[in-house]
Amino acid sequence: MPSKKRDYKKENEYKSQPDQIAKRVARNKARRMMLKAGKVHKGDGLAVDHIVPLSKGGKNTPSNMRVVDANLNDSYDRNSDHSLNRNVPSKKIKAKDAKEGKRNKT
Repeated sequence: MPSKKRDYKKENEYKSQPDQIAKRVARNKARRMMLKAGKVHKGDGLAVDHIVPLSKGGKNTPSNMRVVDANLNDSYDRNSDHSLNRNVPSKKIKAKDAKEGKRNKT
């Protein structure tokens, strides 16, 4: 089945909106903070997750960040506008594994 051709112009218009730029800057800052702390490394497959999402008023502070598997961080339930429905991943993980950045295999 042929896939729909991507509209890069539309994507770039969205990504260049001031609010999207500010969110990207905040995410990049969080990643740099965790890199400095030695909790993540380039190419390690881990992502920095905000416990209270930035979109829900969360802060970019170490106490609001945790390291999780990159695939897990993308699996949160989303609303139609792509904001988080709730801060519970649709893939189940154990609390210990979340701290270690691992996904539960069950």
